[in-house]
Amino acid sequence: MNQDTICAIATAQGGAIGCIRVSGPKAIEITSFIFTPAATKKILEESKPYTLTFGRIHEEETIIDEVLVGLFRAPHSYTGEDSTEITCHGSGYILQKILQLLIKNGCRMAQPGEYTQRAFLNGKMDLSQAEAVADLIASSSASTHRLAMNQMRGGFSKELTALRNQLLHFTSLIELELDFSDHEELEFADRSELCQLADGIKNVISRLVHSFSVGNAIKNGIPVAIIGETNAGKSTLLNTLLNEEKAIVSDIHGTTRDVIEDIVNIGGITFRFIDTAGIRETNDPIESIGIERTFQKLEQAEIVLWMIDVTDTTLQTSQISRQILSRCEEKQLILVFNKTDLAENPSCISSTLSFPEKIQSVAISAKRQINIDALKQMLVATANLPTVTQSDVIVTNFRHYEALTHALEAIQRVQQGLTDNLSGDFISQDIRECIFHLNDIAGEITNDMVLKNIFEKFCIGK
Repeated sequence: MNQDTICAIATAQGGAIGCIRVSGPKAIEITSFIFTPAATKKILEESKPYTLTFGRIHEEETIIDEVLVGLFRAPHSYTGEDSTEITCHGSGYILQKILQLLIKNGCRMAQPGEYTQRAFLNGKMDLSQAEAVADLIASSSASTHRLAMNQMRGGFSKELTALRNQLLHFTSLIELELDFSDHEELEFADRSELCQLADGIKNVISRLVHSFSVGNAIKNGIPVAIIGETNAGKSTLLNTLLNEEKAIVSDIHGTTRDVIEDIVNIGGITFRFIDTAGIRETNDPIESIGIERTFQKLEQAEIVLWMIDVTDTTLQTSQISRQILSRCEEKQLILVFNKTDLAENPSCISSTLSFPEKIQSVAISAKRQINIDALKQMLVATANLPTVTQSDVIVTNFRHYEALTHALEAIQRVQQGLTDNLSGDFISQDIRECIFHLNDIAGEITNDMVLKNIFEKFCIGK
C-alpha cells in the first residue's frame, strides 16, 4: 500500500484558503510536474525540506492558481514519507482541479485516515497516539482537547511502556529460574519483591481502568435523562438548554413519543441531554413504546432531571414516583419543579409528596427561562468531574479500556499465583498475557481488520 502516492484535500470547504496533502515515494516528483516556482530557477525536487516555495500550478500553458508548496522529506514528515502540502485559494473548482492534475500524473485519492495510518505503519506514532489524532480533531471542549493532546504527545504511551518494561523484567526473572530449575539452590526471583512489583503494576493498571468512567464522560458527554409526566415541560427545557427548537412543544399530552438527544457544553463540561416521552397510563401502543424507551434511557443516564409541573392538581406525580425512585437509587436525581411562574405557591406540591431528603431540587420556568442558570450550576456541581490538565493520563477509548481490563485480570492472576506459590511457568504465562493486552493498545499485535476499523472512522485528508 505504501508504494502508492496519495493525495487529498485537508481543509474544510468554504474557507478562503485550501490545502492539499500529497504523500508517498513520488510525492515531490508528481507535485513538480504541475508546479513551477516563481522566483527561482530551481525545480521543486532541489528545494530544501521544511521550506515554502511560491509558484504556479498549471495544466500545460493554463495557470490554475498561485500557490505555496511546503516540502517534507522522509522520514521527517507526518507520515514518515516524502510529502508536499499545496496551499491554494479555497475555491472548490481550484481544489478539485489540482486533485485531478495530481491523479492524472500518478497519485491516487487517499482513504479516510490513510495519512495517520501511514504514520503508524512507518513508526511515527503508536496506535494509541494515532487514535488520539481523531479525538483531537473531534474535541469540543478544553477538557477533551487536553486529554487528546496528552495522548497524542505520548503521555499514555509512556505509561504503557513503563508497565511493559516492568512486566518484561518480571517474566525474565521467572523464566531464568525455569532455565536453571535443576539447580534448586539458585534463586533469581525473590518472591516478596515480585509480589511488591506485581502490586505496583496492578495499582497502575487499576487506576487507568477506573479513569475510563471520567474519560468517557468527558469525551462523550454525561448522559442526562429528562423525565416526568406528559406536558410537564420536558421538551421546553431541552429547547431552552440547547437554545434551539429541537423538540416539538405542544399543550397536547403525549406529544413526545420518541427519544430526542443532543449535547451542550455547560461550564466546560459536555452534557448529553435526553428528552423522553411523558410517563402516564395510556392505551396508545405507539405512546407505550415511547414510555418504555423512557425507562430504558433512565437506566443509561448518570443524572436524572425529574420534571414536575407545579400547576398539576391531579397529583399524577405521586402515582409514578415509585416507578421513578426505584430506578434512580444509583443515580444522581434532581427534582425540577417547573412552571413556577404560573403557580401561586410553587412549593405546595413538594409538601404533598414524599421525597428522600438527600434529593436536590430547583424551581424553574423553562418557558420563561427563570432560574435556568441555577439548574445549570446544579448540573455542573452534580457532575463533579475533576479538573483535567494536559499531563493527566485518563482513558477515553473503549478499545483501550477493554484491553486494560483484560490486563488487570491477568496481573491479578499473577498476584494470586505468587500468593499460592504456583510454579513459575504458570505465573510467566499470565505475565505474558498481561503484556499481550498492553501491546494491543499500542498496536504491536493488532491485525489488519482492527486497523481498518479504526482508521476508516477518520476524516479524509488526515
